[in-house]
Amino acid sequence: MLLKQKLNIWIEEYLFFPTPFQKFISFLFIPFTLIYMIIISFKRISSKKQDFGIPIISVGNLIVGGSGKTPITIALAKDKKDVAVILRGYGRESEGLYVISQNGKILEDIQTSGDEAMLLSKSLPKATVIVSEDRVKAIIKAKELGCKLVFLDDGFSKYQINKFDILLRPKKEPDNIFCLPSGGYREPKMMYATANMVLKEGVDFNRVVKFKKDGKVIEELPSNIVILTAISKAKRLLDFVPKPCELISFPDHYSFTKLDIEVVEKSYKGFTILTTSKDFVKLEKFNIKNLVLMDLDIELNKDVDFSNLEKHIKMYDITHD
Repeated sequence: MLLKQKLNIWIEEYLFFPTPFQKFISFLFIPFTLIYMIIISFKRISSKKQDFGIPIISVGNLIVGGSGKTPITIALAKDKKDVAVILRGYGRESEGLYVISQNGKILEDIQTSGDEAMLLSKSLPKATVIVSEDRVKAIIKAKELGCKLVFLDDGFSKYQINKFDILLRPKKEPDNIFCLPSGGYREPKMMYATANMVLKEGVDFNRVVKFKKDGKVIEELPSNIVILTAISKAKRLLDFVPKPCELISFPDHYSFTKLDIEVVEKSYKGFTILTTSKDFVKLEKFNIKNLVLMDLDIELNKDVDFSNLEKHIKMYDITHD
Protein backbone atom coordinates (compact mmCIF):
# COMPACT_ATOMS: atom_id res chain seq x y z
CA MET A 1 0.00 0.00 0.00
CA LEU A 2 2.84 2.40 0.85
CA LEU A 3 4.46 1.81 -2.55
CA LYS A 4 1.17 2.61 -4.33
CA GLN A 5 0.86 5.85 -2.39
CA LYS A 6 4.41 6.94 -3.17
CA LEU A 7 4.04 6.11 -6.87
CA ASN A 8 0.73 7.98 -7.06
CA ILE A 9 2.21 11.09 -5.41
CA TRP A 10 5.31 10.91 -7.64
CA ILE A 11 3.20 10.80 -10.82
CA GLU A 12 1.09 13.77 -9.74
CA GLU A 13 4.20 15.78 -8.87
CA TYR A 14 5.67 14.92 -12.28
CA LEU A 15 2.52 16.00 -14.12
CA PHE A 16 1.85 19.26 -12.29
CA PHE A 17 4.70 20.48 -10.06
CA PRO A 18 7.82 18.57 -11.12
CA THR A 19 11.21 18.51 -9.42
CA PRO A 20 14.30 19.27 -11.58
CA PHE A 21 14.79 15.53 -12.18
CA GLN A 22 11.13 15.10 -13.15
CA LYS A 23 11.43 18.08 -15.52
CA PHE A 24 14.33 16.31 -17.23
CA ILE A 25 12.17 13.20 -17.71
CA SER A 26 9.36 15.42 -18.98
CA PHE A 27 11.60 16.85 -21.73
CA LEU A 28 12.51 13.33 -22.86
CA PHE A 29 8.84 12.70 -23.65
CA ILE A 30 8.45 15.84 -25.82
CA PRO A 31 8.44 13.87 -29.14
CA PHE A 32 5.55 11.74 -27.87
CA THR A 33 3.75 14.88 -26.69
CA LEU A 34 4.01 16.35 -30.19
CA ILE A 35 2.51 13.18 -31.68
CA TYR A 36 -0.28 13.31 -29.09
CA MET A 37 -1.06 16.95 -29.94
CA ILE A 38 -1.15 16.21 -33.67
CA ILE A 39 -3.69 13.41 -33.04
CA ILE A 40 -5.82 15.67 -30.83
CA SER A 41 -5.72 18.50 -33.38
CA PHE A 42 -6.75 16.15 -36.20
CA LYS A 43 -9.69 14.82 -34.17
CA ARG A 44 -10.89 18.34 -33.39
CA ILE A 45 -10.57 19.61 -36.98
CA SER A 46 -12.11 16.54 -38.63
CA SER A 47 -15.11 16.18 -36.30
CA LYS A 48 -18.55 17.28 -37.47
CA LYS A 49 -20.78 18.56 -34.67
CA GLN A 50 -24.08 16.75 -34.19
CA ASP A 51 -27.08 18.52 -32.68
CA PHE A 52 -29.41 16.31 -30.63
CA GLY A 53 -32.28 18.75 -30.32
CA ILE A 54 -31.76 19.42 -26.61
CA PRO A 55 -29.31 21.74 -24.82
CA ILE A 56 -26.12 20.00 -23.71
CA ILE A 57 -23.84 21.61 -21.14
CA SER A 58 -20.32 20.20 -20.83
CA VAL A 59 -18.42 20.74 -17.59
CA GLY A 60 -14.78 19.90 -18.16
CA ASN A 61 -11.16 20.87 -17.64
CA LEU A 62 -7.90 20.91 -19.57
CA ILE A 63 -5.77 19.19 -16.97
CA VAL A 64 -5.74 15.54 -15.96
CA GLY A 65 -7.72 14.72 -12.84
CA GLY A 66 -10.15 16.63 -10.69
CA SER A 67 -10.76 20.34 -10.63
CA GLY A 68 -14.25 20.45 -9.17
CA LYS A 69 -16.30 19.11 -12.11
CA THR A 70 -18.66 17.03 -9.96
CA PRO A 71 -19.58 19.71 -7.37
CA ILE A 72 -19.91 22.36 -10.11
CA THR A 73 -22.22 20.04 -12.06
CA ILE A 74 -24.29 19.49 -8.92
CA ALA A 75 -24.48 23.25 -8.28
CA LEU A 76 -25.62 24.00 -11.85
CA ALA A 77 -28.01 21.05 -12.24
CA LYS A 78 -29.76 20.95 -8.85
CA ASP A 79 -32.47 23.50 -9.73
CA LYS A 80 -33.10 22.31 -13.29
CA LYS A 81 -36.10 20.23 -14.40
CA ASP A 82 -36.01 17.10 -16.56
CA VAL A 83 -32.22 17.04 -16.35
CA ALA A 84 -29.80 14.22 -17.08
CA VAL A 85 -26.16 13.99 -16.08
CA ILE A 86 -24.03 11.82 -18.35
CA LEU A 87 -20.54 10.60 -17.53
CA ARG A 88 -18.17 7.82 -18.47
CA GLY A 89 -18.14 6.29 -15.00
CA TYR A 90 -14.43 5.95 -14.27
CA GLY A 91 -13.55 3.22 -11.79
CA ARG A 92 -16.78 1.23 -12.26
CA GLU A 93 -16.71 -2.53 -12.66
CA SER A 94 -19.32 -2.49 -15.43
CA GLU A 95 -19.10 -1.76 -19.14
CA GLY A 96 -21.63 -0.24 -21.48
CA LEU A 97 -24.62 1.99 -20.83
CA TYR A 98 -26.41 1.99 -17.47
CA VAL A 99 -29.11 4.26 -16.08
CA ILE A 100 -27.82 4.70 -12.52
CA SER A 101 -30.75 6.79 -11.33
CA GLN A 102 -33.97 7.93 -12.95
CA ASN A 103 -35.73 11.01 -11.57
CA GLY A 104 -33.82 10.49 -8.33
CA LYS A 105 -34.55 6.77 -7.92
CA ILE A 106 -31.25 4.89 -7.68
CA LEU A 107 -31.36 1.77 -9.86
CA GLU A 108 -27.80 0.38 -9.66
CA ASP A 109 -25.09 -0.25 -7.06
CA ILE A 110 -21.74 1.53 -6.81
CA GLN A 111 -19.86 -1.29 -8.53
CA THR A 112 -21.97 -0.64 -11.61
CA SER A 113 -22.00 3.14 -11.32
CA GLY A 114 -18.54 4.12 -10.08
CA ASP A 115 -17.97 6.69 -7.34
CA GLU A 116 -18.78 9.92 -9.22
CA ALA A 117 -22.04 8.66 -10.72
CA MET A 118 -23.25 7.42 -7.34
CA LEU A 119 -22.36 10.73 -5.70
CA LEU A 120 -24.26 12.59 -8.43
CA SER A 121 -27.25 10.26 -8.02
CA LYS A 122 -27.41 10.90 -4.28
CA SER A 123 -26.81 14.63 -4.61
CA LEU A 124 -29.39 15.27 -7.36
CA PRO A 125 -32.67 13.70 -6.17
CA LYS A 126 -34.64 14.92 -9.21
CA ALA A 127 -32.10 14.08 -11.93
CA THR A 128 -31.37 11.10 -14.16
CA VAL A 129 -27.76 9.88 -14.11
CA ILE A 130 -26.39 7.75 -16.95
CA VAL A 131 -22.95 6.17 -17.38
CA SER A 132 -21.61 5.17 -20.77
CA GLU A 133 -18.33 5.09 -22.64
CA ASP A 134 -20.32 6.27 -25.66
CA ARG A 135 -21.71 9.70 -24.80
CA VAL A 136 -23.81 9.85 -27.99
CA LYS A 137 -25.72 6.69 -27.04
CA ALA A 138 -26.21 8.11 -23.55
CA ILE A 139 -27.64 11.39 -24.90
CA ILE A 140 -30.10 9.44 -27.08
CA LYS A 141 -31.09 7.37 -24.02
CA ALA A 142 -31.61 10.54 -21.98
CA LYS A 143 -33.99 11.86 -24.65
CA GLU A 144 -35.88 8.54 -24.67
CA LEU A 145 -36.36 8.91 -20.89
CA GLY A 146 -37.88 12.35 -21.37
CA CYS A 147 -34.93 14.48 -20.30
CA LYS A 148 -34.85 17.97 -21.80
CA LEU A 149 -31.44 19.14 -20.60
CA VAL A 150 -28.13 17.24 -20.42
CA PHE A 151 -25.05 17.96 -18.36
CA LEU A 152 -22.05 16.20 -19.83
CA ASP A 153 -19.30 15.44 -17.32
CA ASP A 154 -15.81 15.93 -18.74
CA GLY A 155 -17.08 16.43 -22.28
CA PHE A 156 -14.75 19.11 -23.67
CA SER A 157 -12.96 16.58 -25.88
CA LYS A 158 -16.22 15.25 -27.37
CA TYR A 159 -15.81 17.39 -30.47
CA GLN A 160 -18.61 15.67 -32.39
CA ILE A 161 -21.30 16.89 -29.96
CA ASN A 162 -22.86 20.34 -30.26
CA LYS A 163 -22.67 21.72 -26.72
CA PHE A 164 -22.04 24.68 -24.45
CA ASP A 165 -18.51 24.20 -23.07
CA ILE A 166 -17.66 25.23 -19.52
CA LEU A 167 -14.00 24.80 -18.58
CA LEU A 168 -12.84 24.85 -14.96
CA ARG A 169 -9.49 26.42 -14.21
CA PRO A 170 -7.53 25.49 -11.07
CA LYS A 171 -6.73 28.01 -8.36
CA LYS A 172 -3.05 27.14 -8.64
CA GLU A 173 -1.91 26.67 -12.22
CA PRO A 174 0.46 23.72 -12.84
CA ASP A 175 4.14 24.56 -13.22
CA ASN A 176 4.35 21.96 -15.96
CA ILE A 177 2.62 23.47 -19.01
CA PHE A 178 3.12 20.52 -21.36
CA CYS A 179 0.46 18.13 -22.64
CA LEU A 180 0.53 14.39 -21.97
CA PRO A 181 2.81 12.53 -21.53
CA SER A 182 5.25 15.36 -20.77
CA GLY A 183 2.78 17.12 -18.50
CA GLY A 184 -0.70 17.15 -17.04
CA TYR A 185 -2.56 19.05 -19.77
CA ARG A 186 -4.87 17.06 -22.01
CA GLU A 187 -5.02 19.93 -24.51
CA PRO A 188 -2.85 23.04 -24.87
CA LYS A 189 -3.45 25.78 -22.32
CA MET A 190 -4.50 28.19 -25.07
CA MET A 191 -7.69 26.12 -25.53
CA TYR A 192 -9.27 27.96 -22.60
CA ALA A 193 -9.99 30.68 -25.16
CA THR A 194 -12.21 28.33 -27.19
CA ALA A 195 -14.63 27.53 -24.35
CA ASN A 196 -18.01 29.24 -24.05
CA MET A 197 -17.28 29.92 -20.40
CA VAL A 198 -14.31 29.56 -18.03
CA LEU A 199 -14.78 29.32 -14.26
CA LYS A 200 -11.64 29.81 -12.17
CA GLU A 201 -11.40 28.53 -8.61
CA GLY A 202 -10.73 31.35 -6.18
CA VAL A 203 -12.30 33.90 -8.54
CA ASP A 204 -15.57 32.52 -9.88
CA PHE A 205 -16.10 29.84 -7.27
CA ASN A 206 -14.71 28.72 -3.93
CA ARG A 207 -14.77 25.49 -2.01
CA VAL A 208 -16.30 25.49 1.46
CA VAL A 209 -15.77 22.56 3.80
CA LYS A 210 -17.97 21.20 6.57
CA PHE A 211 -17.01 18.17 8.64
CA LYS A 212 -19.85 15.72 9.25
CA LYS A 213 -20.18 12.65 11.44
CA ASP A 214 -23.29 10.49 10.95
CA GLY A 215 -24.84 13.28 8.92
CA LYS A 216 -24.35 15.94 11.60
CA VAL A 217 -21.90 18.86 11.37
CA ILE A 218 -19.09 18.79 13.93
CA GLU A 219 -17.47 22.08 14.87
CA GLU A 220 -14.10 20.80 16.07
CA LEU A 221 -11.96 17.91 14.86
CA PRO A 222 -10.19 15.52 17.26
CA SER A 223 -6.44 15.88 17.75
CA ASN A 224 -5.40 12.76 15.80
CA ILE A 225 -6.69 12.84 12.22
CA VAL A 226 -5.72 11.24 8.92
CA ILE A 227 -7.16 11.78 5.44
CA LEU A 228 -8.02 8.66 3.44
CA THR A 229 -8.83 9.34 -0.20
CA ALA A 230 -8.68 8.17 -3.81
CA ILE A 231 -8.99 11.43 -5.72
CA SER A 232 -6.63 13.17 -8.08
CA LYS A 233 -4.18 15.69 -6.59
CA ALA A 234 -5.01 14.57 -3.06
CA LYS A 235 -2.55 16.99 -1.43
CA ARG A 236 -5.01 19.83 -2.11
CA LEU A 237 -7.22 18.42 0.68
CA LEU A 238 -4.63 19.47 3.26
CA ASP A 239 -5.60 23.10 2.59
CA PHE A 240 -9.07 22.47 4.03
CA VAL A 241 -7.98 20.87 7.30
CA PRO A 242 -7.47 23.36 10.17
CA LYS A 243 -4.63 21.37 11.74
CA PRO A 244 -1.67 19.26 10.59
CA CYS A 245 -2.57 15.72 9.61
CA GLU A 246 -1.37 12.75 7.64
CA LEU A 247 -2.54 11.80 4.16
CA ILE A 248 -3.22 8.32 2.75
CA SER A 249 -3.67 8.69 -0.99
CA PHE A 250 -4.71 6.04 -3.52
CA PRO A 251 -5.00 6.49 -7.32
CA ASP A 252 -8.05 8.39 -8.57
CA HIS A 253 -11.28 6.28 -8.55
CA TYR A 254 -9.55 3.43 -6.69
CA SER A 255 -11.95 0.86 -5.21
CA PHE A 256 -11.01 0.28 -1.57
CA THR A 257 -10.74 -3.31 -0.34
CA LYS A 258 -11.42 -4.73 3.09
CA LEU A 259 -7.68 -5.33 3.46
CA ASP A 260 -6.95 -1.66 2.70
CA ILE A 261 -9.29 -0.58 5.48
CA GLU A 262 -7.89 -3.13 7.95
CA VAL A 263 -4.35 -1.90 7.30
CA VAL A 264 -5.39 1.76 7.73
CA GLU A 265 -7.31 1.08 10.95
CA LYS A 266 -4.40 -0.94 12.37
CA SER A 267 -1.77 1.63 11.35
CA TYR A 268 -3.84 4.58 12.64
CA LYS A 269 -5.52 3.10 15.68
CA GLY A 270 -7.27 5.83 17.66
CA PHE A 271 -7.24 8.25 14.71
CA THR A 272 -10.27 9.91 13.15
CA ILE A 273 -10.36 9.19 9.41
CA LEU A 274 -11.40 12.05 7.13
CA THR A 275 -12.62 11.39 3.61
CA THR A 276 -14.29 13.16 0.67
CA SER A 277 -17.84 12.73 -0.60
CA LYS A 278 -16.59 10.79 -3.62
CA ASP A 279 -14.70 8.40 -1.36
CA PHE A 280 -17.48 8.22 1.23
CA VAL A 281 -19.88 6.45 -1.14
CA LYS A 282 -17.29 3.67 -1.46
CA LEU A 283 -16.35 3.51 2.23
CA GLU A 284 -19.87 3.34 3.68
CA LYS A 285 -20.04 -0.45 3.34
CA PHE A 286 -17.03 -0.93 5.66
CA ASN A 287 -18.83 0.61 8.68
CA ILE A 288 -15.77 2.56 9.85
CA LYS A 289 -16.67 3.87 13.31
CA ASN A 290 -14.38 6.91 13.33
CA LEU A 291 -15.11 8.05 9.77
CA VAL A 292 -15.77 11.78 9.21
CA LEU A 293 -16.96 13.28 5.92
CA MET A 294 -15.13 16.29 4.51
CA ASP A 295 -18.15 17.80 2.80
CA LEU A 296 -16.56 20.06 0.19
CA ASP A 297 -19.27 22.28 -1.23
CA ILE A 298 -19.07 24.90 -3.96
CA GLU A 299 -19.96 28.56 -3.56
CA LEU A 300 -20.38 30.35 -6.88
CA ASN A 301 -19.51 34.03 -6.97
CA LYS A 302 -22.70 36.09 -7.26
CA ASP A 303 -21.03 38.23 -9.93
CA VAL A 304 -20.57 35.31 -12.34
CA ASP A 305 -22.61 35.98 -15.47
CA PHE A 306 -24.53 32.87 -16.56
CA SER A 307 -26.68 34.75 -19.09
CA ASN A 308 -25.06 33.06 -22.11
CA LEU A 309 -25.66 29.65 -20.55
CA GLU A 310 -29.33 30.46 -19.96
CA LYS A 311 -29.65 31.81 -23.52
CA HIS A 312 -28.24 28.53 -24.84
CA ILE A 313 -30.86 26.56 -22.90
CA LYS A 314 -33.76 28.84 -23.86
CA MET A 315 -32.71 28.77 -27.52
CA TYR A 316 -33.78 25.13 -27.68
CA ASP A 317 -37.11 25.91 -26.00
CA ILE A 318 -37.83 28.47 -28.71
CA THR A 319 -36.49 26.39 -31.61
CA HIS A 320 -38.36 23.23 -30.68
CA ASP A 321 -41.72 24.58 -29.45
